[in-house]
Parts: sequence; structure tokens; C-alpha cells
Amino acid sequence: MSCAFRRHDPERGSVRIRTVSEVLPPPQPPLPKFEIALPQPDISPWLAGNCGIEGVHHFEAPTPGPHAVITALMHGNEFAGAYALNTLLTQAIRPIRGRLSLIFLNIAAFARFDPQRPTLSRFVEEDMNRLWCPELIRSRHMSLEIQRVRAICPIIETADLLLDIHSMLWPGPPVLLSGLTTKSLMLGNRLSGLLPTQPWVVQDAGHENGPRLIDHARFASNRTRATACLLEAGQHWQPESQATATQAAALFLFQAGLIAPDALPTMGLAPVTQAIPAVAAPTCPARHATVTHCVLAHTSGFAFVKPFTNGALIRKKGTLLALDGQDEIRTPYNNCLLVMPNLRPLRGHTAVRLAKPG
Repeated sequence: MSCAFRRHDPERGSVRIRTVSEVLPPPQPPLPKFEIALPQPDISPWLAGNCGIEGVHHFEAPTPGPHAVITALMHGNEFAGAYALNTLLTQAIRPIRGRLSLIFLNIAAFARFDPQRPTLSRFVEEDMNRLWCPELIRSRHMSLEIQRVRAICPIIETADLLLDIHSMLWPGPPVLLSGLTTKSLMLGNRLSGLLPTQPWVVQDAGHENGPRLIDHARFASNRTRATACLLEAGQHWQPESQATATQAAALFLFQAGLIAPDALPTMGLAPVTQAIPAVAAPTCPARHATVTHCVLAHTSGFAFVKPFTNGALIRKKGTLLALDGQDEIRTPYNNCLLVMPNLRPLRGHTAVRLAKPG
């Protein structure tokens, strides 16, 4: 697999229109008030790990089965997933078949978290979720994050199922991101169908500046059965995001058959009568969409015409979404889903992804 990505159907349709707009650029919204309603969890009991790798806990059942992996803290200030792992470890959840690995990823960035400056501990040197390229991992490239990726890779390369838990800066409902393979979509669909919030499942080719963990060759290749999806559990530092992350972690293991139904109440979930096998036939729910466009901010003055939230469905083609210098950003089709709009994007950064349902 090459480190270079091509976005699904790039630049298709009329999204960016150069014009002298009759609409005055709206003022950029103020940065959100960062309410740290969810304090930083104490993960110190788990930092040593139990398998020779810092922050990694690995458990094996006597009965054969898949190797399921749950990761948290890909970004050091997104700690809803750390709460989920904390709960699994505190409750001593163990697989009844197969293997289970629980991984706290960017421990160094997490240790730098400052509630007075909460956005500055996303990473230490570079974004860890753009580094999961085999060629880059084998290269001489050095940073704190790539060294951590190299330490974790032996576990990733044996995973059959993986859930990577994140959260979002701007408020909005949860969303599950899958790769472009059918197997990844199936995993997202099954998990969405079990979660109380039933989030959208959005297929996405990833980022042009580097592969995410769920884009690692083991999961992205159609030559393997291994698959992965990413959960954006909700807004950073909010109790609702913690609850969603913990529910998703438990249901991910349940649908894979690694934990029994009677384990769910200990994770704050109602009991379920039977597990859904990981090889269940795909059923594409109405809340599935595929990213068609990634809108980048070409200027520092990029501004949405209103404070859109994740999951907003814009019914009419050609609806004005934002102004970016002399460009108007408009929806390229009817029923356009906005995926994680960033209301204050930096120049050259993603402002929003546009997805087509169905």
C-alpha cells in the first residue's frame, strides 16, 4: 500500500464557485468556550501494560476466536475513549474467546493536557493518525509519535477487528467513520445498529496527508478479512461522549462474540439476548453516506454562513454553505450530509467533508 491516497471521487460536481458573491462574508464565529465537563481520567494504574509495551493490555481466552483491538488517545486531548478503556480494565472484562488488546496510544500527548489550554495536547510532534503507512513506519523518519506507532504495530498487524475511539472539537452527534471497503462498512453498520444513538456511518477515503489507523494496509486491503472503524463519540470533554465511547467499546466486543450478554450491564447497557456474529450479512441502514468532497479552506477568512453541526442534512442542491475569499462553497447535490464541519478552519485545513447518503 502506498502512502499516497486518492480521495473518493475528488472534485466531482460544483462545490467551489468563483464569483463576486452578493452575500457579504459573515464574521467568523468565536472559538467555542471549552467547558471541561469531563475531567482527565486517571490512567496511571494501566500505564505499565501487561505485555511488555507501555499502555497496552492484552488478554487471551482458552477458546479460539478473533483478535479484537480497541484504541484510545490517538490524540492526547480526546479522552472519552480512555474512559472506556478504564472501565473495561476496572471491570476486569476478559474475552470468553479469542484475544483482546486495549491500547492507550499517545500517552505522551495525554500527559501534557492542560485544562487551561486544552487544544494544545492533540499531539507532541506530529499527528499520530496520519502515520499508519508501512513504508513510513519502516523508514528513517523520526518523531515521538512515529516511535510509538512502531511500538504498537506488532499488535495492529495481528488484529482482526479494531475500534479506534476519538471525539470532536465542535458540538455535534456521534458519527462512525469507515474505510471504503464493504467489510469496514459492515462493521460500522453493525455497531451503529446496536448503539442507542444509531449514528451515521460515513465511508471516507481518509486524509491526503497520511493514512489513519483504520486505513492501515491490514484493514484497507481486500486481500485480508481484518477490518476497522473509527468512532467520533461526540464533543471533547463532555459526559455524553464518555457514555457513547463506553457503550461502543462494550457493544463492539459483544457483537464480535468476545464478551457475554451478561457483561453488558456492568458497562451501563441493558442486557441483550444474543450476540450478533462478526460475519453477519451486511444491511445498509438509511443512515449511511459516502464522502464525495473534502472542502479545504483556501484563505484564512473561510466562514460558514451559519454554525452548521456534524450530521446536518442539506436538502437542496446549490445551497450556500460558506464563503472562502472570492469562492462560494455550495452543496453539489440534494440531501448533502455535512461531516464534522470545522467552524474556524486554518488555511489549508479541512473545513468540512460532504457526503452522499445511500
